[in-house]
Formats: sequence, structure tokens, C-alpha cells
Amino acid sequence: MRKLFFIFSLVLIIQGCKHQKNAESHWNYEGETGPEHWAMIEENSECDGLAQSPVNIVNYEREKIGGALQIFYADSTHIFDVVNNGHTIQYNFAAGDYIEIDRNRYDLKQFHFHEPAEHLIEGIRYPLVIHLVHKNSAGEYAVLAIMAKEEKSSEPFDFLESYLPIEHGDTILVDLAFDMNLNLPASRAYFSYTGSLTTPPCTENVKWFIFKEPITVSLEQVEALRTLMPLNNYRNEQARNNRVILLSE
Repeated sequence: MRKLFFIFSLVLIIQGCKHQKNAESHWNYEGETGPEHWAMIEENSECDGLAQSPVNIVNYEREKIGGALQIFYADSTHIFDVVNNGHTIQYNFAAGDYIEIDRNRYDLKQFHFHEPAEHLIEGIRYPLVIHLVHKNSAGEYAVLAIMAKEEKSSEPFDFLESYLPIEHGDTILVDLAFDMNLNLPASRAYFSYTGSLTTPPCTENVKWFIFKEPITVSLEQVEALRTLMPLNNYRNEQARNNRVILLSE
């Protein structure tokens, strides 16, 4: 009986250590759980792959690819809720908005923020970026990246930030229509290439479209997000590995 009790206690201790190890090793943006360690602490991820994101957008090729991406955002699609997941502030969309890439439909699932931006454009890192994450019926991803620079305030941002602050782990119901077109830049020129998600599991074969021109937001609007997200919640530049980057014309 005493032997069985000892074995049972040992199992509990081992399970507790595993749980503690998993809790401590969950990815983040600094220290031993920062981006340079993601491939080690996130099992079955692609974070050490050869087609990772973000990259520095330089040495790109100009090409007529305007028909490759078409955006179908309505003015009445609902934002379902907003979540602080500990890594970013994320707004989840109800079904409705979508894009087409070579006539393949990708539905808008959510958008979130990184401060500062993850992709660099000719070595320049913008203070904020919005990532609009889309998914098709085959489970493949496409992401639109909208850079933001500090200048005049943005009315759409005022609406989004009216639901902030939100504490880590909390969800706030929104359930209101939002016109995502209002957050797109006036110029629709974009860079495109194939990369990965910029957070674990760093899934590859993601189609990236990074708008060349930024939108503007105020310093106060950037600060409102900064106080709620981890400091510098961005992944460093990844090796390009001879991937081609195109600029639409």
C-alpha cells in the first residue's frame, strides 16, 4: 500500500513538472520564450522553416499583378468581439468580408496589431501595422498588412478603441457593423510574396500582401494599443532565401 502511494505521488509530481514546464515555455516576445526560441519550445511548428515571415522588402520586381488580389469588403459586416489574448489585441469578424486571390476566396477571420510593424519596407519599420487574416476552404492563409504612421488621427481607430481597454484574457462583445474599407490606404499598390504566419506555429505557404502606402493614426491612438499589448510584440526579420517579392502596378 505504501509502495502504491509512493508511485501515485511520483506520477503527480512528474505531471505537475510537465505542466509547469509547458506553462513556462509558452511563446512570448522576450527572453527564453522569445522569437529566437520559438522553434524549440513550440512542438510541431514550422518556426525554423525556410519560408518564414516577416522579411525586409527590398530588391522587389515590378509586375502587373493587379488582378491577382481583389478585395470584397462590405460596409455592414459585423465585428463579433475583441479579445486581448496576451500577445495582441484581436478583433474577430462575422462572416461576410473576403478577398479573392486568382479567383480563390479567402474569408476575413480577424485582424490584430503589432507595435512596431513586423515587415520592413526598404529598411523602414513603421510604428504600427494591422494584419488582416483570411482563410480559404482548404485552410490556407492570406494576410493583408496595413502599415500605419503617426500623424493625424483615424476615425475608424476611434471606433475600435472605444472598446478598450481590455485586460489580458478578456473578451468584449462588439456585434456592430464596421466598414473595413475605411482602414485601407488610398493607394492599393502592394508588395506580395509567399511566407508564413509571424507567430507560432509559424505556418508556411501564407500569401502576403503588404500595402506600399501607410495610413495615418495619432500618437494617442498608438499609445492606447501599446499599453495593452506586450512591449515590441513583433518578430524579427527572417531570411528571404531567394524568394521573389513583387510590387503590383
